Amino acid sequence: MSGGGSHPTKRATPPHWEKGKLLRLGFNLPQIGPAAGPEAIISVAGAAEDMGFATLWVADRLLSDSLPEVYHHALDPVGALTFAAARTTRIGLGTSILNLPFYNPALLARQLTTLDVLSNGRLRVGFGVGWMKDEFDAVGISMRDRGKRTDEALEALKAIWTTDPVEFEGAYYKIPKSVIRPKPVQEPHPPIYLAASTPVGMARVARHADGWIPLGLPIDDMAEMFAAIKLMAQDAGRDPDRLKMSVRANVIVTDSSLGDDRKVYTGSVDQIASDIAATRDIGASELAFDPTVDPAVRSVGDFIDRMRLLRELAAGS
Repeated sequence: MSGGGSHPTKRATPPHWEKGKLLRLGFNLPQIGPAAGPEAIISVAGAAEDMGFATLWVADRLLSDSLPEVYHHALDPVGALTFAAARTTRIGLGTSILNLPFYNPALLARQLTTLDVLSNGRLRVGFGVGWMKDEFDAVGISMRDRGKRTDEALEALKAIWTTDPVEFEGAYYKIPKSVIRPKPVQEPHPPIYLAASTPVGMARVARHADGWIPLGLPIDDMAEMFAAIKLMAQDAGRDPDRLKMSVRANVIVTDSSLGDDRKVYTGSVDQIASDIAATRDIGASELAFDPTVDPAVRSVGDFIDRMRLLRELAAGS
């Protein structure tokens, strides 16, 4: 065959996301913090794929003055994930999360479609509404409009990904009638997950999303809120059983056990193993570990050691 070779066949979500253990495991790339850089991403992405993790994740942080020092160094999430895609072949690639009001949906759709095409359909997209006023000021968007902007941006993204020609007009975004190609490899579009902790946000998950990303919530609360989201989805005419829960776990491992007031996924190895088992028991489909906030995890070796430990805890829980 002459030329640059054959094009990859268009296919749905890679089958290893749908098989295996009920609770798939994910891991955040070292995209934030002092270790963030090309060699760190290559090493951690390769190790995660070799260890059988289902997904790699990135976070979205624009400003950091009011946050811990580790957040002072942050790579662009989609750029970092695209770099990881080029260095891997099987592992899923996710955003947890992108602050959707910060982005123009037409430009973001092109970025995410490019990543899905170049990775041959490995992308899943997690969105949130944002919470830091300084970041909204930096992008020139009012926090008061963040919910409405998010709803409209979701509609615009789906229009771009599923129709041709595309035509969209809302209060915040307009796309004149136009052909926009290519479309994502995954049909009708990459899985969309939304972070939410309020009734309004939960209702948005029920209307628009393929799944929910809870973060920093007690495990019992996750179970109750996910049940409520499923009821909302049913009321909206959707199949609640198709909704998935992909838990984001900010993990801090301590030398000794902590008290009853500890944060979830923070504590001794036994306590974290118990949290992992409880997360599986409430029906989560995936648990993604983010060790960025752990002061003991700073180098590339630290990330890989922590990845290995958490995989062992999950296997034994």
